[in-house]
Amino acid sequence: MAFNGKLKVVFLWHMHQPDYRNIMTGEYYFPWTYLHALKDYVDMVAHLEEQPNARAVFNFAPILLEQLDDYAQQVADYFANKSTIKDAVLASLVEAELPSAGTLEFIALAKKYLRANRQRMIERFPIYRELADIADKLDDKSALAKYLNEQFLIDLGFWYHLSWLSETLRRTDYRVQSWQNKGRGFTWQDRLEMLKLIGEEIASIAPRYKALYEKGQIELCMSPYAHPIVPLLLDINTARQAWPDVTLPNSTHYAGGEVRSKWHLEQGIKTFEKHFGHRPRGCWPSEGSVSDGTLKLLEEAGFDWAATGDSVLHNSLRHGDNKLVADDLSARKVSLHRPYNFADSKVNLFFRDDGLSDLIGFKYAPWHSDDAVGDFIHHLENIANACDQPKDSVISMIMDGENAWEYYPENAYYFLEQLYRRISEHPLLELTTYKELLKAKPEPLTMTHVVAGSWVYGNFSTWIGDTDKNRGWDMLCEAKLATDHALANQKFSANEIVKIEKQLALCEGSDWFWWFGGYNPAQSVSDFEYLYRQHLK
Repeated sequence: MAFNGKLKVVFLWHMHQPDYRNIMTGEYYFPWTYLHALKDYVDMVAHLEEQPNARAVFNFAPILLEQLDDYAQQVADYFANKSTIKDAVLASLVEAELPSAGTLEFIALAKKYLRANRQRMIERFPIYRELADIADKLDDKSALAKYLNEQFLIDLGFWYHLSWLSETLRRTDYRVQSWQNKGRGFTWQDRLEMLKLIGEEIASIAPRYKALYEKGQIELCMSPYAHPIVPLLLDINTARQAWPDVTLPNSTHYAGGEVRSKWHLEQGIKTFEKHFGHRPRGCWPSEGSVSDGTLKLLEEAGFDWAATGDSVLHNSLRHGDNKLVADDLSARKVSLHRPYNFADSKVNLFFRDDGLSDLIGFKYAPWHSDDAVGDFIHHLENIANACDQPKDSVISMIMDGENAWEYYPENAYYFLEQLYRRISEHPLLELTTYKELLKAKPEPLTMTHVVAGSWVYGNFSTWIGDTDKNRGWDMLCEAKLATDHALANQKFSANEIVKIEKQLALCEGSDWFWWFGGYNPAQSVSDFEYLYRQHLK
């Protein structure tokens, strides 16, 4: 592939939700998977469909893909044979009888319908805002709920789902537009049609991304199956590499961590291939968590590339093992925006530009889209103009494909449209994917050792070191030892062992440890602690 003089730009959008199910019963504790599917996974693919010159990389956690399948199947089964939908919020759309006005169940369901961004998703729609203002006043001591009726709850729930629909669908689907114009008094038929629409949208997600991949417009990659922090599974003590003073759990060894890490990679690849029809070449390790041992496993699993945050790069450049390389780069003022090899691994490691990625994630939401995109491109131009080796360079923006957009007007519709279009048309910049970039065989910079860490602060402080997080690790280590003992001393069928391994995988996911700690909202901590304990049980 001949170099065309343009600096390469990669957007990697990471799609992930932990498994909110009780896998014994199939019931969902929380509705976030299907809600983010409707609002974000649909919009993100629609923007690329509308702009064939744009390029991007999309990462899917395998456990998310399985949940999307499950939701689509549940909706299909409901219409085929009236099977029960095992998500209380989604099921409420088509419950024949909702809780009676004035009951605690009525109030609890009304409160669930308020779990949306107040400014961008509730106040945007005047009727939803009116209903939400009433629901805000409801509590177990309030008599107000007794004067409401079932239609209040129906309309509030209907608007809740309307607000979570993708912006691209809102602008093109006549059903959505007619419901918004109707505003009140939603009927049984409206509710059935809404559920049908939700099923259609969720079922379309994987095929739409697969179609763009087959056109060569996007690259698809994966995270380990249930999103574990692989370096900590391999060796909890690696947390000390970037944070020497960290207080570790009482248990500093996760039994069989290497075997479990390989399981997450192998199972993740199987799930990915089932949905997208090809083997992934790249991996966004959960939370960008890397170590020398993790890169070795990724190479053994056949991955060509991985990615993490640039704070990991800066920690690695400061490490004594890499001093000669770091001094040479500094003396020659070499651009750091490029692929790297570490610890004799052939996996190309790319580093997220944390500053640029965080502008999108945390700063631009209140800006006018013209100004935000203009400012962002100005930063890209500065990097391009200063780049000493554009052929071997790439600017990587890596972030969630779901969590930032609810803070933008219209789910970032204008921002994303302009971002893709203006970079696609730029004389100095070119959108690409890592797969395409590596075809040009850029020369990676080679270093001896990557300092273990994640995209957050370059260390693992978001998942370990806090009293509550450490308690979570101790509980997990205890559960793993109990599992190993049971497997060694009892006879299980092959099917039972599959279930045991999957349940263990859910407990190994990163999300539980993310939420533990006093700095997070108490309700969220309570929700995730509850679900973690259910999985451990």
